[in-house]
Amino acid sequence: MGFEEVRFEKDSDKAIQNKPLQKALVNVTDRFRSARNKASSEVPGWEELRSNVREIKKNTIENLDKYLTLLEENVIKSGGRVHWAKDADEASQIIVNIANERNVKSVVKSKSMATEEIDLNSSFESAGIKVVETDLGEYIIQLAGEHPSHIIAPAIHKTKDDISKLFSEKLGIPHYENPEELTKVAREKLRSEFLNADMGVSGANFAVAETGTIVVVENEGNARLTTTVPKIHVALVGIEKLIPRYEDLSMFLTILARSATGQKSSTYVSFITGPKKPSDIEGPEEFHLVLLDNGRSGVLASEETRESLYCIRCGACLNNCPVYRHVGGHSYGSVYSGPIGAIITPQLMGIDKAAELPFASSLCGACHDVCPVKIDFPKVLLTLRKRIVKSRKLSVKNTKDIIEKLGIKFWRFTVLNNSIYKITNKLLYYLQTPWKESNGKLKSLPYPFSRWTDQRDFPSVAKRTFRDRWKERRGQMG
Repeated sequence: MGFEEVRFEKDSDKAIQNKPLQKALVNVTDRFRSARNKASSEVPGWEELRSNVREIKKNTIENLDKYLTLLEENVIKSGGRVHWAKDADEASQIIVNIANERNVKSVVKSKSMATEEIDLNSSFESAGIKVVETDLGEYIIQLAGEHPSHIIAPAIHKTKDDISKLFSEKLGIPHYENPEELTKVAREKLRSEFLNADMGVSGANFAVAETGTIVVVENEGNARLTTTVPKIHVALVGIEKLIPRYEDLSMFLTILARSATGQKSSTYVSFITGPKKPSDIEGPEEFHLVLLDNGRSGVLASEETRESLYCIRCGACLNNCPVYRHVGGHSYGSVYSGPIGAIITPQLMGIDKAAELPFASSLCGACHDVCPVKIDFPKVLLTLRKRIVKSRKLSVKNTKDIIEKLGIKFWRFTVLNNSIYKITNKLLYYLQTPWKESNGKLKSLPYPFSRWTDQRDFPSVAKRTFRDRWKERRGQMG
């Protein structure tokens, strides 16, 4: 899925120590959150709208086979071609074969999480085909040789100075401090790529089964150029992106833009139904739709976690997640980060390869509160945690796991025995002295408690237990 492995604990530790990253995460996510809250408050019946789009997605996912068949029929009727890809390798091979059969030398791409998921750029490069990202954020991270760190803002982890240095190094230009100058340079570089490209590759925000239409939502205009200027357009779309009817789009477009960026509508919304028609002034001569499974059927098979597929990739859950806002996207080891990454990556990659991610959450429910399709993230996370715990045996656990399990057993034994609890409480009260500060908090506790105190305060043990104080209070009140 675009990354080699998930090392959440290790990578998040690095991210927390990165002060510029911490500042960038707070600034950008605060801006998105504020814009989303304002935009949603201006829509009458916002909660009803969320419920409606959830029901549409629920119905679509539960009848996915029927709608996929209908989508295929209507794409073919409109002159397009449909390809089915069971996994990332097959999807990449299909797209590269289309390019090779038509002697494609240069490809332009618009922002697409699905193409990042299958690491399509590497497949093009291995085949000797030049591929250029045309979304500004994606273009930046392509030059840097990195992966996206946010669903809708791929270069959220880069400062203006980082980008200036990167452009100077990779494009041979002076160090520009003005963002407008940097944007102008990118526009000039990319314009020639559009004009010379043999193929355009995009994703899609939605695919309409009723008409065979794919919908691409963006703010820069690069996706529209990608899908209209080259003679060949290939769209890679996850099978969960379907909606049944054309009339459903109004609700989804209303809720997507406001949830993602706080806009009433994105600047460009492209409706693409097949290749160029004889009466059309512009457009591709060929349109190929590649429908990607890559583990989605497995998610669909589970009633407990099926709602993971309702996601419309707005990024609102990332912006409101206290964990993401501290550790950023790269800590998740997947193109899908934040709460949606924590639930979808283990299911797509295999739970054994991303076992840390379902635990990368405080279960505060902020993601559930803002999700436009009301995905119950805490419920899905707990389901995945149960699967991981059941799959693990004590014999294969590491030392840390064994210590944690023994610690929980000791805690359970202690709290179930009143006399033992009192003795333990007194003992801990005196043992804590070396780490107790004047404010009553504990700092720099030894392992395993250091995993808490390295990042936050830990309350000190009180001299008198709650039970003692409660008993005394009851006595005073008669």
